Amino acid sequence: MVLAYCVKDKATVVIRDPQRITMKNGRPASQGTCPICGGKVFRIGSGYQAAPDSTGTCPGCGAPDGWPHAAGCPRKRSPLK
Repeated sequence: MVLAYCVKDKATVVIRDPQRITMKNGRPASQGTCPICGGKVFRIGSGYQAAPDSTGTCPGCGAPDGWPHAAGCPRKRSPLK
């Protein structure tokens, strides 16, 4: 599972169809698409991380349990004032 930050959605997302690449300077990276908006997401470094201990995902945005919801998710709570 590869996690990256989507600039359009302002949320950490699981990369759909992740591909390991090597940048020009030789460092490893991962790139793929955002499952919410379909835009490109990119993560410098090996990028493969274990997901938090969870048994499911949010049906609205696909975020693993225990992770913040995406900007357009109906289950996202508004911040307290």
